[in-house]
Amino acid sequence: MLLVLSEDHKEHLSFLPKVDAPVVGEFGRIALEFLRRGTSPKIYEGAARKLCVPVEMVQHGVEGLMFLMTESSKHMISEVDFLDSVLVLDFSEELNQMLLQLYQQHHSQIRSILSYLPSNLPAYHNLEWRLDVQVNWFVFVCVF
Repeated sequence: MLLVLSEDHKEHLSFLPKVDAPVVGEFGRIALEFLRRGTSPKIYEGAARKLCVPVEMVQHGVEGLMFLMTESSKHMISEVDFLDSVLVLDFSEELNQMLLQLYQQHHSQIRSILSYLPSNLPAYHNLEWRLDVQVNWFVFVCVF
């Protein structure tokens, strides 16, 4: 299964080839912390100062990397599918391998974190109200 990345996600990840390999690793660490504890503006600000880039660029980069890792982990994609999915980003082979290594090292941890997060899928909890509304409407129509 291949991941389909939107243009926004591609744009958010587009700065990765412009930074050194240790920075990409640090962004991966920040993305995992984001999953565990939530976002921290101080971390983004510190990273932006060190890289001399806008805070939004760091935030979008971390969020884009987090999306890539969580979706890959959620669907348990294989090594080949992961590499094929990031191929559309036109990264160097070295960067692709680094992202693959990051995914392989942390995918089980990410799946564990995701299992504790509440599901936001819509679901009916009580269908009785629907019957009440239909019955009351029917009674209203019959009375008049």
